[in-house]
Amino acid sequence: MNNQELAEKLGVSLERIERLLGRVVMRSSWPEPQLFRLDKAVAGAGEGTVIFDNCEVVCGYPKIKRAMMLEPALKRFFPGTVVAEEKMNGHNVRVFRVDGNVVALTRGGFICPYSTEVAREQVPEEIFDDRPNLVLCGEMVGPDNPYVSKNVYPVESMDFYLFDVSSKGSREMMGLRVTHELAQEYGIKDVPLLGEFDSDEAYREITKIIKRLGSFGREGVILKDPNNAVRPIKYTSSESNCADLAYAFRYYNDYGRDFIFSRVVREGFQSAEWDESEEEFKARCLRLGMSLIGPMKETVEAKMADDLIVQKVQIKVKDLKVAKDFEIHFRRLGVRSIFHEPEPCGDGFLVRISRLAMSTNDKTKSVIDGNTW
Repeated sequence: MNNQELAEKLGVSLERIERLLGRVVMRSSWPEPQLFRLDKAVAGAGEGTVIFDNCEVVCGYPKIKRAMMLEPALKRFFPGTVVAEEKMNGHNVRVFRVDGNVVALTRGGFICPYSTEVAREQVPEEIFDDRPNLVLCGEMVGPDNPYVSKNVYPVESMDFYLFDVSSKGSREMMGLRVTHELAQEYGIKDVPLLGEFDSDEAYREITKIIKRLGSFGREGVILKDPNNAVRPIKYTSSESNCADLAYAFRYYNDYGRDFIFSRVVREGFQSAEWDESEEEFKARCLRLGMSLIGPMKETVEAKMADDLIVQKVQIKVKDLKVAKDFEIHFRRLGVRSIFHEPEPCGDGFLVRISRLAMSTNDKTKSVIDGNTW
């Protein structure tokens, strides 16, 4: 694809494309197939949009806005009925077929070799034979997820759960009914449907769902219009907020302040809306405080013992080439990590990975040595 074709695909001038190349519009030739990737939105095409050399376009997955106060958000966006789906905690991928091969794109528009191997095992190619332009949007979850490792789902390694579908070149989602019908027809796992509620019962029932999910350490819900008339919104449990904070404060100097601040703010809004008893409020404060100070204390103590601060994750692969390709993928993302020797595991291999939190290591060591903040 030349620059003129790329400009036409994005609906911008050739001059603008030439200014954006290498800064916002990034060329990627590994792994195959070759593509252009948008680091930021361009002319309405969202971040993570990719344009392949065969001129096929896969649009970035749209951001879902978050409700901070559940009841007024339900009344504002869903005055009729609303459907609650579980919001699963993993990493977002788009699965489709290009040049005869199924691939999985991360939210940022990178072809992930590991996610691609999982998708090829779990998504029947028949769906793309019948619908060549289909794009399956879903969550990769499980304990062998190297991006977001979670043990709270009935998943042995890492599984793909469908939550939306679209078509190549389209920025619109087809809606929950089409999504779950396709999942059932082709035997693909889909995110759990938790119920459809009328406006007079939605807040009460969805609040119960949130509390129940939180008690199992799960993330929360996506709220959708059954007729796909309005865009979805999301809402998360306190336990999920605190789990995210516990992770962030273990590597406190490697995570942005926005990531931390927004989750603390959610706790304040939720506590106020739920009109908690003094006992419930104290339990929330303890949970929040422990998620902030506990992991950071462990990090400081580990560094005082001269340990290296790392995040330990793992992947399970059928083909060792996938592990090697994933190591290259991490390096291209700028993730500093150590890939340990593969261990035979069932019909494949377990590869343990130590992700290095260098900023947290350096900052903690500096403070321990007596330097000021």
